[in-house]
Amino acid sequence: MSVDVRDEAGTFIAKWRGRWPEWELAMVFVPAAQRPLVEAWYTLLQEFTDAAWTGDPTPGLAKLAWWQDELGGWAKGARRHPLGALLQAHPAPWLQLGRALPDLRALRDDAGGDAPVAPAATAGAHAGEAFAAAVADCEAVLFRNGTRGAGDAAAIRDSLFDERALLHALSMDPIGAVDRPPSASRPGTRPRGIHAALVAARLARPGAPVPPLRALFAAWRGARASG
Repeated sequence: MSVDVRDEAGTFIAKWRGRWPEWELAMVFVPAAQRPLVEAWYTLLQEFTDAAWTGDPTPGLAKLAWWQDELGGWAKGARRHPLGALLQAHPAPWLQLGRALPDLRALRDDAGGDAPVAPAATAGAHAGEAFAAAVADCEAVLFRNGTRGAGDAAAIRDSLFDERALLHALSMDPIGAVDRPPSASRPGTRPRGIHAALVAARLARPGAPVPPLRALFAAWRGARASG
């Protein structure tokens, strides 16, 4: 009997839903046709941030190296991970995203070393810039008909710092602080605006989901704030 890999992706998506139950309410602000794609995309990003920022760095680096190889395959029409059944067919710059994964890892700390992950080919002057740019390019394809705004990457980078602070608060992993100036950049897509708003709301009480009414209001504001 054949197995639908989209069903296998459900295991990963369920983990994301379990961590972010607020999205069950927030999805009302996302067009119905985009909802499965939103779930798959943010599940994928959660796999990246978990590998880059939590637990023992050595297994995390190995996972990021695997994902680099996997995303390179997506760019060529191949896939192994179940999430690829939901994402790979979209013409997003998967190779660019894979090459930027070391830049995401750089946000954990400033340590160098002989990591098994190839250097980010487009690394910017500051940690997180190359990864944020790659995510912005992917989200433009997935949710905005390929149109990327000038401030999209900056808004994503701001959100990454908030996610990083949230994971640190939950796990107490030894992740060093990274200072950043406040940014007025608007999220480029509605899903990104909602996600950023929910992360910011969760930071007020990292150990518990945002209460339903507050989550709904945060998601509404995030949707309205998107470019």
